[in-house]
Amino acid sequence: MTPDTAQLARRALFGFILTFIAARTVVFLIMSQRMPNLYLFLRGTHVHHLNYGILLLAGVGGYSVFCRPAATAALLTAVIYGVAMALTFDEFGMWLHLGGSYWQRASVDAIVVVAAVLALIGFAASLRSFEARHVRASIAIVIALLGFGVVLYDTSIKIGRLEGPRLRQLELSSSPWTPGDQN
Repeated sequence: MTPDTAQLARRALFGFILTFIAARTVVFLIMSQRMPNLYLFLRGTHVHHLNYGILLLAGVGGYSVFCRPAATAALLTAVIYGVAMALTFDEFGMWLHLGGSYWQRASVDAIVVVAAVLALIGFAASLRSFEARHVRASIAIVIALLGFGVVLYDTSIKIGRLEGPRLRQLELSSSPWTPGDQN
């Protein structure tokens, strides 16, 4: 039996939320020097966890396209997809701005938006049962999300200029790499 879209979205949301919490917790603990540095370095370059997420997304995408998982495999694939999305979007600000500090507000905002979309897919009524008022509400939400995305992009640049240097200094003061190593 193939799981329905809502079941898959709920599994992806589960993996997404747990991974986001775990990733942020590990980063906080490493930066506060309460646990050993687990970051991967290749020739002095810190490999950020968004790279793990991108590799996982590529793997899950390829597996989903070529193997078309069903039943339990589909549910597990959805969880891994959520894990990959969390690893990638946790550092959204860094790939949106092609660098900068881990502490960009855009990353947290992106996590909230992705989680909200997964939750809507997983828990909203099916489209077949939509009434006219549901369609209007959905259109309003989509317009609001698009507007929020524009505002998020614009303000993240301004906030990054204001708070970025202070947060970058915090990040550098508790990490073993130098500013030139952050690629």
